[in-house]
Amino acid sequence: MRFLTDNPASEPTSVLYTRCTVDLESGCFLMEDVPCRNLEDVLGGFGRSFQMLAERDIQSAYVEENPLIINVGLLTGSHAMTGMRTYFSGYSPIKQSKKGLPAAMWSAGSGKFGAKLKWTGLDELVIENRSEQPVYIVIRETGDRPEVTLKPADHLLGMTTHGKIMALQEQYDDAHFAAIGPAGENWQNVYAGAVALSTVNQLKSKQDKVRFAGRGGMGSLMGYKNVLAMVAQSSDKLGRTPEPIKKANINVIKGGGSARLQPIKRGGGGGTWAAYDVLQAFHAVPVNNFRPQGNDLPERLFRTKVEQQYEIKSEACYRCGITCHNNIHERKADGSPGAFLAKFDYEPLNLLGTNLGLHEAAQVAALIHLCDNYGMDAITTGVTVSYVLSYNQRHPEKPLFNGASFGDYDKIHDLVKCTGLGQLPEIGHGVKRLSESTGETDYAYHVKGLEIAAYQPETNPGYCWAIAGGHMSMGTYGMLAREGKTDLDSWVAAITRDKLQIVGFDMIGLCKFFDIVNGIGTDMVVDCLAAEHGLKVTREELQAAVKRAFLRGLTLEIRQGYGKEEYCLPAEVTANPNHNITLPDLTTPEFLAELEKRVWEIFDREMQELI
Repeated sequence: MRFLTDNPASEPTSVLYTRCTVDLESGCFLMEDVPCRNLEDVLGGFGRSFQMLAERDIQSAYVEENPLIINVGLLTGSHAMTGMRTYFSGYSPIKQSKKGLPAAMWSAGSGKFGAKLKWTGLDELVIENRSEQPVYIVIRETGDRPEVTLKPADHLLGMTTHGKIMALQEQYDDAHFAAIGPAGENWQNVYAGAVALSTVNQLKSKQDKVRFAGRGGMGSLMGYKNVLAMVAQSSDKLGRTPEPIKKANINVIKGGGSARLQPIKRGGGGGTWAAYDVLQAFHAVPVNNFRPQGNDLPERLFRTKVEQQYEIKSEACYRCGITCHNNIHERKADGSPGAFLAKFDYEPLNLLGTNLGLHEAAQVAALIHLCDNYGMDAITTGVTVSYVLSYNQRHPEKPLFNGASFGDYDKIHDLVKCTGLGQLPEIGHGVKRLSESTGETDYAYHVKGLEIAAYQPETNPGYCWAIAGGHMSMGTYGMLAREGKTDLDSWVAAITRDKLQIVGFDMIGLCKFFDIVNGIGTDMVVDCLAAEHGLKVTREELQAAVKRAFLRGLTLEIRQGYGKEEYCLPAEVTANPNHNITLPDLTTPEFLAELEKRVWEIFDREMQELI
């Protein structure tokens, strides 16, 4: 980016970002320096890409006019800790309104691909149309301007995400990679393909320790365009960390929202895995398609139980001190780590484990590994499979597919494998479409067509207004269990003002663990922007930019046909309350009706003012 001002909030057009538009049909490239329209453009990520998507009239995700936008944030590749994020945006194959129109969507991932992309000199890549033949895209640092080229990718067809990345590493030194797997290649039958992003750990160890931009099917959109991978080749651009950023990084490690994510030996909870312990205290860990049974089955996947049999290595992203990764290895006879099995984060661990009636770490690790290598969103896959199991439990006389039931690992494994290979489009198209085809939608756990994460909707009515992944674009998932908030005023304020600030991290290039509680409108981020780019931005300006970006996302949803009746929790939540959950009930019809009334009063006014 080029800064001709130190005040991007009042002079955004004096900030220019470098964009390359690739026309896959003609093979032409357009490289240009684009002036920013507002602070959202300057920050980057979905704050910029959603403004571009709003200019398109897209009736179906799989049309040539639907672009795939790959960009970074202002602090991607910076000295600020967690500044590794890459964003993939487009109209989603999986998220769809009842009118049949696709929703604008983004997905974010870490790894080192984003930093390498930024260091080539490119801030944004826009992929238009589609290629007749499989290709991969190479972005190189070449001095004054980045160079972008297309390469034939037939040799990559059918490979796993890890296989593609390893094959490309043999050809390109000092590079990082983004790749789809078989799920994305089978885009017609799999709408939730993910994009795998290479990590330093992966390239050094040759173990498939990748990171993912998983939600919304951006890997399937990439597959539709016949782009199998991307290469970002550049030298590293980081030197000595400026003192203000060093102070911010220390604060990230020792304080705020990331402290509980630190390894247990440092006094933390050991990553997101710790959510098991927190939620199980209230029997609020999803079990058997989001129906907790009030028993201790979830405790079999507590970290303390798993580490009795397996080696758990706490590891981190490149240049990050949070060390939130929990990589599970077999244990050799001498007690040392053996073969790598999977990375245990709370969402895939639950949705491919406990919520399927599986409580053995080895079985869950195998399913996570399968989803990762096929390049398939674990949340969409796990929730859709759990619906199948719930349907079969209700209809033993005429079950779906192979008749899989909760806890039947072999049949569940078969469902996941066949889905990833494109052989079960009914599952690959997500739980909304599958439940509509069976006529039993009450226990299909999605909001607005996007499967929910592993937090009981009974504990999080904020899901309804999330504009992307429910726990990543509306930070209300811990308000009841962690904060004890039950009053209507707190929930209205959280949904319409405070907790939506979490989406700011999907603009600026930082991981949410930088400060998951407060968003990007903090002194730490202000100091980082000043030290890294010489910019004068206030907390209030950052917060206002995030709010505008969120409202644009909400406005885009409504433009794509969403009615307000679709901003609701799964019907089973209110129709059949689960009394095993020992938290206060926030999902009574009366509470939800008043919440909806007050939230929409605020959002309707603010969206009108924005327009």
